[in-house]
Amino acid sequence: MAKWTVDQNHSAIGFEVKHMMVSKVKGGFESYTADVEAADLTDLTTASIAFKIDVASIDTRNEDRDNHLKSADFFDVENNPTIAFKSTNITKDGDDYKVTGDLTIKDVTKPVTFDVEFGGKGTNPWGVEVYGFEAETKINREEFNLTWNAALETGGVLVGKDIKIKVELEVNPAA
Repeated sequence: MAKWTVDQNHSAIGFEVKHMMVSKVKGGFESYTADVEAADLTDLTTASIAFKIDVASIDTRNEDRDNHLKSADFFDVENNPTIAFKSTNITKDGDDYKVTGDLTIKDVTKPVTFDVEFGGKGTNPWGVEVYGFEAETKINREEFNLTWNAALETGGVLVGKDIKIKVELEVNPAA
């Protein structure tokens, strides 16, 4: 099994959630580590994938909202500084993949499945092979003890339950 490095300058971990039942708030995490091992990245079924995300690096382009998300109302960064994912099963689905693994947020670990699209393989200007992938899943945040909310006078709630997670990766062989 070869080790692969995630090129963080060409990768992103993001999310979106409904706001006030009418629009979406998008954000991401600026700091994370990834361990990817695979015999061949053109066949992702040979891979083992693990991520650790630094929750304090959350960025929604609003400092007050970011601070609230870091607080005990949401992620409780002081007691739960990381979000973790570790693959447990990877299957081919046509030209794409289903990557199932254990996702840990706060004190809860649950299985989730990402739909993964292989973006292709290329060689960068320095002669290094690069591979691209896009992955997406949806979770119910309340199942991970992210339950804070506020009722709206007009009905509904301030923050939706469903969180769409999108991961865009560019990887290359580890040096």
